[in-house]
Amino acid sequence: MSDLEFREARASDLEAIIRLHEEDTLGTHGDVWSEETRPAYEAAFAAIARSPENRLFVAVDGHEVVGTFQLTFIPNLTGRGALRVKVESVKVKASRRSGGIGGRMIAYAEQQARLGGARAMELTSNKTRTDAHRFYERLGYSRSHEGFKKKL
Repeated sequence: MSDLEFREARASDLEAIIRLHEEDTLGTHGDVWSEETRPAYEAAFAAIARSPENRLFVAVDGHEVVGTFQLTFIPNLTGRGALRVKVESVKVKASRRSGGIGGRMIAYAEQQARLGGARAMELTSNKTRTDAHRFYERLGYSRSHEGFKKKL
């Protein structure tokens, strides 16, 4: 893991990123890379790339994408106008979990948030992800809110 590097995702990383999401058995969103689904992912990637408030990152070891996460910068009126960042879609390749990649990704995400002027970083995690909850708590995140979602 000495070659681990973090960079903004490129279009050529898209299949590898979706393959990381395919491995997700707990919080699955039905993600699968195929010729049928590819256009939807390409459109979403293009929208993220165009948005100044969103940044999609990959963790690369050698030439292999082993992790990904997305940062969304959110202007806010509370906290005296504090900018906050939401980190989403945090994934580490299943065969590489528990090796320190996730911790390094979150540290990098926090660094990018600070560089962007954010004063807080937040995330949500599926209630079934008890291992992830312990991981985030070890990194200093607290369970400060209850989240709600509704499909539209």
